[in-house]
Amino acid sequence: MSVAATTARDMTRVVSTGRSKDRGVGSLVFLGALWFSLFFGVMVLLVLIIDVAIAGSPRFDSALLTEYGSIVSPETTGFRAGILGSLWLMLFTALLAVPLGIAAALYLEEFADGERWWNRMIEVNLQNLAAVPAIVYGLLAVAVISLMGFNRTGIVLGGAVALALLILPVIIITTREAVRAVPQDIRQGSLALGATVWQTTWRQTLPSAIPGIATGTILGLSRAIGEAAPLIVVGLAGSVRFDPTGLFSEITALPMQIYSLTSQSREELQTAASAAIIVLLIMILGLNALAIFIRNKFQKTW
Repeated sequence: MSVAATTARDMTRVVSTGRSKDRGVGSLVFLGALWFSLFFGVMVLLVLIIDVAIAGSPRFDSALLTEYGSIVSPETTGFRAGILGSLWLMLFTALLAVPLGIAAALYLEEFADGERWWNRMIEVNLQNLAAVPAIVYGLLAVAVISLMGFNRTGIVLGGAVALALLILPVIIITTREAVRAVPQDIRQGSLALGATVWQTTWRQTLPSAIPGIATGTILGLSRAIGEAAPLIVVGLAGSVRFDPTGLFSEITALPMQIYSLTSQSREELQTAASAAIIVLLIMILGLNALAIFIRNKFQKTW
């Protein structure tokens, strides 16, 4: 075997495994800095979570989940309205964002002509929209709701539109990556058997990409469930004391209630806010765990 072939094989092994025999001082210092950064970030996160859990531990009771918010009786204040409001928001956010995001991703990846200037402009804007601050989507949602002719604020529709706009670029980007990961052999085999491009996309490409699409969608929803800035802009209150009943019902959300209580000076309300933070973390971790389960359960290797 030639020297060039041996060198190429060794470099491939280093790149694929992430391991190198270089033990110089610079390499060791850089490796130590990486491990310290990872350790420091994880430890800070754990300390914050443990501190919040200890602060909210006196309020880990059933009233936290079943009672409505109350400043008059802070020792029994609950977050029922916020939890139900967040669930309603996630439901309608998914109904608005997921079909539109998947359809847009399929068009851009399977049907759009990349040489057209408008498609290139869409590509650039998608990358930029993924980094736009969340509050900007709240302002955009207010404009959309106004154009639709709705003057009421703080309703399910307004919050769902704001969060759907927030996660739409994420869904489009992750769906495109999942579709792009499907081997071309599957498409070519389907086309060779006489299927049209639409039939190939609908019956072959999309089912093969579902695990990646589902994972990206759930991770997008887990980001949306913890957002408060766009909900403030669309007028969601932090003191609603009833369950949502429909798309045009006034609601609150768990992040809004936490934001409202953390600005209070009474110790009982601060304790309740800490307990609600743990509840919100559990909801987010549950969605992330579901995404990991779907990825591991239905992931395909080509």
